[in-house]
Amino acid sequence: MTGPGSVLAMAVRLDHDALAAHIGATWERDVLPALSEYTTVECLSPAFAPDWAVTGELRRAADLLAAWCAARPVPGLRAEVVQAPGLTPVLVVEAPAVAGVTGTVLVYGHLDKQPPQGAWREGLGPYRPVRRGDLLFGRGTADDGYSVFAALSALEALAAGAAPRPRVVVLIEGSEESGSPHLPEYLERLAPRVGRPDLVVCLDSGCLTYDRLWLTDSLRGNLVADIRVDVLTEGVHSGLAGGIVPSSFRLLRRLLSRIEDEATGRILLPELVAEIAAGHGANLEAVAAEFPGAVGVDLPTVPGLVLEQSSDAERLVAKAWAPALAVTGIAGIPPVGDAGNVLRPSTQAKVSLRLPPTVDAAAAGEALVRALTADPPSGARVTVELDTPADGWVAPDPEPWVAAALEESSRATFGRPPSGYGEGGTIPFLAELGRRYPGTPLVATGVLGPGSNAHGPNEALHLPMARAVSAAVAHLVAAAADRP
Repeated sequence: MTGPGSVLAMAVRLDHDALAAHIGATWERDVLPALSEYTTVECLSPAFAPDWAVTGELRRAADLLAAWCAARPVPGLRAEVVQAPGLTPVLVVEAPAVAGVTGTVLVYGHLDKQPPQGAWREGLGPYRPVRRGDLLFGRGTADDGYSVFAALSALEALAAGAAPRPRVVVLIEGSEESGSPHLPEYLERLAPRVGRPDLVVCLDSGCLTYDRLWLTDSLRGNLVADIRVDVLTEGVHSGLAGGIVPSSFRLLRRLLSRIEDEATGRILLPELVAEIAAGHGANLEAVAAEFPGAVGVDLPTVPGLVLEQSSDAERLVAKAWAPALAVTGIAGIPPVGDAGNVLRPSTQAKVSLRLPPTVDAAAAGEALVRALTADPPSGARVTVELDTPADGWVAPDPEPWVAAALEESSRATFGRPPSGYGEGGTIPFLAELGRRYPGTPLVATGVLGPGSNAHGPNEALHLPMARAVSAAVAHLVAAAADRP
């Protein structure tokens, strides 16, 4: 064992206490002020801010993070904001390998944000960082502003302990909350700089609890569509047209019934359904047995609401492997206070369809458009516009050296082994990297746990978990220096 000021113990075994102490000090002294400043930036993803290029908020966030990264005490570190014409910016941070070590670790996160999504609790606001105990509130704190700070605090701790490590590239993109439409071109442009990584670590995922390191076994795909039904060229008094002209809202409702059984929520299109992969069902049953009552307990449901499915295991399976429809936006309908006796000319809905991890999202999108536009009800004008389809992802079995590093990090931090389960969200980066680098180990983890409320009001980062994930990154990077 080396001295108390060193992080490295022997080979890839780290002095975890020294590592955690360095990371904790870095977070309190350096990370929290910078993360709080980032929280004030209204860097909405392009899907929610069509004028993003004019406002410059995404570039402001990228420049802020780049300046912070460039000042870190990691030898040879370079931080650069890359922005191709018409695309959102990406932050690229490169830390060269310690002498004698080969290979590359690629760490992924994103800097774009969801909109506020309604009123926040008293004293809180989307662009007002507020710390309350172990929680830092604000939009983007957990999803996914913390990621670059986790990666860099890990590198800084390894550098402080003179630990051997391979080259590390940190890629922070700016369009993830819009489905990562700009990411493929950047991966192509940056391919010569990134090379072929020996390990990919994604820091944009979740955790079921805050008592261990959680790994993501699978992610669902996603289809986002705008569906519009037009019946008139302008609104008409409902006393004149009601009962004669069909309601655009009713026709939209009929179209959605082609996709979803409104009584059960079951998705009806076979192209959007898949069987659960071998072994994943048993794992989710084991997780449910260890955490009875944990599924859905943190959701802000109204009193008396009955959750779908009848058991925790079924809910975990539904979240990870079942398709699901959510109507996320409506247009053409005035607020209640402004509503008159008018038969409206059109109704438009934005829908988000979560897809099983193994479903081909492009084929699912084609099936969705066919189902919605064939034989329009009552001859109405039906238009459907799809965002870029996003494929799901199934984690490959971890390499032994990766599994050992994750085991060591979780036990050292929490006294427990890591656990894994399937997440219901989508990270297009992982499916894209899986296609681009077949056989490369991919690890997805993160801080989106109970109470984090990503995408909703009152988003919060659980700071102890953020520090724990930072330590896990350090363990993985150090292990990559001694990989077989």
